[in-house]
Amino acid sequence: MFFKPTFKTAAILGMFVTTAAVASSDVIPSENDTFTKWGEESGWTIYVDETRGSCLIERVDGNSNVVQMGLTKDQEMGYLGVFTQNDIGLKGKKEEIILSLDGNVYSAEARKKTKHLAEGYTGGYILANNPQFVEDVMKKYEMTVFPEKETGFTVSLDGTLKAIEAARTCNTEQSS
Repeated sequence: MFFKPTFKTAAILGMFVTTAAVASSDVIPSENDTFTKWGEESGWTIYVDETRGSCLIERVDGNSNVVQMGLTKDQEMGYLGVFTQNDIGLKGKKEEIILSLDGNVYSAEARKKTKHLAEGYTGGYILANNPQFVEDVMKKYEMTVFPEKETGFTVSLDGTLKAIEAARTCNTEQSS
């Protein structure tokens, strides 16, 4: 996991395309949540968030970017976080970004994450309830992120299809 007190990796630049605004500070898991490793799939680690009763996936890519995907606390939306050791230019609490998944372009509002990240990481998250975006995340291999004020960067999505399917199985187990 990426939370400073519990695990060595960290950072979040969450991204998901959404039609609903969420103001709650507990959209994504906190360092106070209890995590148990559920399994691994295609280079991703699947965790059970015991506090929320849901599952999330996490992967560190070849550029040391941490990518995390899961469900919001109310399980109404998904979140996608990307955390990096590079300055990605998120200066305010919220900022518009553009995401490209093999040519399919999405606009999203990134919410900066500053607390409880491993040293040197920065990032944020986006929320999503757009089925086409989720399908693209599952089936595409790269996501290019274009922050409003900085140069874009690419994040590997290798293995997301099988990892998200495994996370869905994990979530089903938690709700039964």
